Formats: sequence, C-alpha cells, structure tokens
Amino acid sequence: RHTATMIGINYESFRQWIHNYQSLGIDGLITSSKNSSYSKALKETAVKDYLVKADSLPGICKKYGIRSTTQLRRWILKYNSHEELKASGTGGRPIMTNGRKTTYDERIAIVKFCIEHQNDYIETAQKYQVSYQQVYTWVSKYETNGIEGLLDKRGRKKTESEMSELEKLKAQNKLLEAENRRKQMEIDFLKKLDEIERRRY
Repeated sequence: RHTATMIGINYESFRQWIHNYQSLGIDGLITSSKNSSYSKALKETAVKDYLVKADSLPGICKKYGIRSTTQLRRWILKYNSHEELKASGTGGRPIMTNGRKTTYDERIAIVKFCIEHQNDYIETAQKYQVSYQQVYTWVSKYETNGIEGLLDKRGRKKTESEMSELEKLKAQNKLLEAENRRKQMEIDFLKKLDEIERRRY
C-alpha cells in the first residue's frame, strides 16, 4: 500500500501486477489486446486445487500462470454450478483495434460499465464500439488519477477541463457507485463459495 501510494497508482492494480509478475514473469506486465488462453484441463485442475484447499486464490494463480483471481473465481462458480469448463481465449469474440473519438460522458459510461463487469475490457469495447486499448487506458487513468484522468484537456469550445465541480462530482458519484456495486458482487460471490464449501464438507 505504501509503494502504491508513493507512486500514485491504485493499490489493487499494483497488487495484481505483482501477482502477474510472480506468475508469468516480465510477460505478465505486458498489456495485450487479447485474452490469455487456458485449457480445459488447466481450469479444472486449478479449481480442484482450490476446492481441496491446496492453496489460496493468489497462490493457485501464481502456480498455474492465471492472470487474475477474478478469472479463477468465475471458473470455481461455474464448476460448482455444474457448468462445463471449456478451453478459453477470446472465445471467438472480435476485438476492435481502431479507436474512435468519445465524449467525457461516454468515457464515464464506459469506465462505469467496465468496473461493474469485473474489468472485462473486451465486452466493454464491443458494447461501446471502441478499442480494447482505449478501454484499458481509461480505466487505468481513472484508477490512477480519479475522475480527472478522464478529462480531455486538449480543448475545443468549452473544454472538459473547465467543467464545473458539480458536474465532476456527479460523474465521480456514478463511478463510485459502480465500484461499490462490484465490491458487493465480490462479497456475495465469496459468500456463495463459502456456502458451497459448507455443503461439500
């Protein structure tokens, strides 16, 4: 937390970078426009390791080179819901490589949607017809600089940087609501896992 504060980045993002580096080495820090691919066997093995308490979520991600605990949690929930775990990559979903110009309000909506959907950059890019890299950049800017990171300060007519404090506070409130909603989803998810494990034992 101290290091994240010193260099001015979001703590959770920084912690995820550390996990990625421990799991994948320097490649884990490279931003890609493609999702990582995982075989069906790897998914099932990782899930079973967690269910028999072989290691923690971060420990299993490190062991099998999984980029985030969020992915592992989704697999666990699917497995316990008796859904088939299939080999994954982008799932055949096209990824837009060309960006487009956006308004401040659009960027707020895009970041809000992405946060609420567990930082699914591909789904967000598809929904709003922007590039994966744009979504990733805006979310990163928001996590690092808050609402100011989404302002376009190049200036045309009334620049976004001249927006009133009330307008900025309204936008900030939308994103804080999204973050709180995601946190509640994660809490509910963990409760569900605990309930499943209690039934198993």
